[in-house]
Amino acid sequence: MITRIRGELVELTERSALLHVEALTYELFVPAANVSDLIRKIGQPVEFFTLHYLEGQSQGSSFLPRLIGFSCERDRAFFELFTTVKGIGNRKALRALVRPFAETAAAISNRDAKALTAMPEIGKRSAETIIAELHGKVDPFVGDITSTIEVLLPSYCEDAISMLVQLGEAKRDAKRLVRLAFDTNPDIKSADQLVQTSFQLKETT
Repeated sequence: MITRIRGELVELTERSALLHVEALTYELFVPAANVSDLIRKIGQPVEFFTLHYLEGQSQGSSFLPRLIGFSCERDRAFFELFTTVKGIGNRKALRALVRPFAETAAAISNRDAKALTAMPEIGKRSAETIIAELHGKVDPFVGDITSTIEVLLPSYCEDAISMLVQLGEAKRDAKRLVRLAFDTNPDIKSADQLVQTSFQLKETT
């Protein structure tokens, strides 16, 4: 069982990474949420925490070994929990998880079906099933998503979060609103604009 692998990231597509390890090059599937961060690491040494499984081919008459790579053990554990949901296999989960795992866990914890249906591959019925099966199980994966916001969004987003908290929003809700506001209008250039857009979106969600 391969549980961790380190090497040079030599190639990346929207669904997989090639990792050169001495005389060998491994192909790993990667969650959609990790692709933007991995792009900046091409040509650098990278360590993946891996999930090793067999994928059925030709109606199950043969099997191919597959590796999925995650940035940390916590992400791997969340993925394994997520794929316990009926109808959510490894391939579907890889395509669906386009947001940081902590955000998806928070949506499940908050019973936010609308946030889940915004994910690829996840319809209304799937979202309801995910919430029914995983609510109460994902709390350890919610955590604090500040570091994720700092990596993926401009620095003034943190100022906007602080302003929303001062205006009475819970910190977790403030982070969600800022993320939503920026995704809705990436041309926003200031914390004030983010706060204004956040309140506008709050009224419609």
